[in-house]
Amino acid sequence: MDEHPITESIRPALEATGARIVDPSEAGALDVPIEWEGETVAYARIGSLADALGNLVSRIEEELGGSLPDLDRTGKQIAVRLLDERGAFLLRRSIEDIADMMGVSRITIYNYLNAIRK
Repeated sequence: MDEHPITESIRPALEATGARIVDPSEAGALDVPIEWEGETVAYARIGSLADALGNLVSRIEEELGGSLPDLDRTGKQIAVRLLDERGAFLLRRSIEDIADMMGVSRITIYNYLNAIRK
């Protein structure tokens, strides 16, 4: 499929949220049409909610330049703030999952969140 300018420009935003662009010939019922001047040029396939936390963590690690367990205390606090701002802690079991990914206790995550939200 030739890349349409609109799909080229929105691809980074879609991929950052776990979505991807699919050709109209491959579109399914749940895919979202991407239209340009009245014509559907592609579809956006929304990522799985099951993968949402992993996608968020990967994005944060890219932004901070290191994996969560390798970050220093300040880096981990920044990561928790960014994850909180992006809604990561609205997902069930996310505190425990992120604590495991960071190599800290869930109490540490709660402490970071309490400090951030004050």
